[in-house]
Amino acid sequence: MVTYIGAMFYGVGGIVVAGVALLVAFQEKLVYVPVLPGLSKAYPITPERLNLNYEDVWLRSSDGVRLHAWFIKMFPECRGPTILFFQENAGNIAHRLEMVRIMIQRLKCNVFMLSYRGYGESDGSPSQHGITKDAQVCLSLGGAVGAVLTKNNPDKVSGLILENTFTSILDMAGVLLPFLKWFIGGSGTKSLKLLNFVVRSPWKTIDAIGEVKQPVLFLSGLQDEMVPPFHMKMLYAKAAARNSQCTFVEFPSGMHMDTWLSGGDVYWKTVMEFLVKHAPEERKHNSGM
Repeated sequence: MVTYIGAMFYGVGGIVVAGVALLVAFQEKLVYVPVLPGLSKAYPITPERLNLNYEDVWLRSSDGVRLHAWFIKMFPECRGPTILFFQENAGNIAHRLEMVRIMIQRLKCNVFMLSYRGYGESDGSPSQHGITKDAQVCLSLGGAVGAVLTKNNPDKVSGLILENTFTSILDMAGVLLPFLKWFIGGSGTKSLKLLNFVVRSPWKTIDAIGEVKQPVLFLSGLQDEMVPPFHMKMLYAKAAARNSQCTFVEFPSGMHMDTWLSGGDVYWKTVMEFLVKHAPEERKHNSGM
């Protein structure tokens, strides 16, 4: 009996170790999803399909990767503030065009949409280090994105908008794969977990947001089925402890991808008020979203 139990223990332990090893080896493919199941990497539509005035823009990151972007303008002469829009991790920028179309109509702004390396028509393969470089190269065109970019560029970014954002990839691993929560994550605690040291793209938003000095608008969909809403509350608490210019707004029926839709007029009014206050047209800075 003892021998059987011991063999079973070692067998289960071996399976867990093998599973963790596979997760570590293929972690980028779990974090970054440039191609949605059943679809191709190519853009299904372009802004032209939605009668949007736009330019194709080609950039090169500091490490030489060729990147593609769309600069969509409210007016041909490019008046008004510009929002640099960074999408979620799945699919490509074409899948967000309907939201951007409404954004331009409601906010009277321009939108710069960068395709991450490895996404859409951009070259390379995605990683945290690489995508951070991609975002940085866009600053010369008038925008910034994400907590890390805002923290690192206080003189170029007027404000930051975070919507349904996770505290870190480490914490999300424990959400998506509950058996890992004993070995990974732990934002907000002093616990040291083994797998935290082997994740190559930790995206620790919780650390970066505490150093952002610009105004921050937090938009939280309470029905988010992917990122637990308490992640947004943790981010807000961390930011507000050092930054008095933080605003937190909840949308009771908002899910991860449709908060902008379910929030209706309240959503767009909230964003417009933030832009008017912190990124007025006469200023030369921009907002990140």
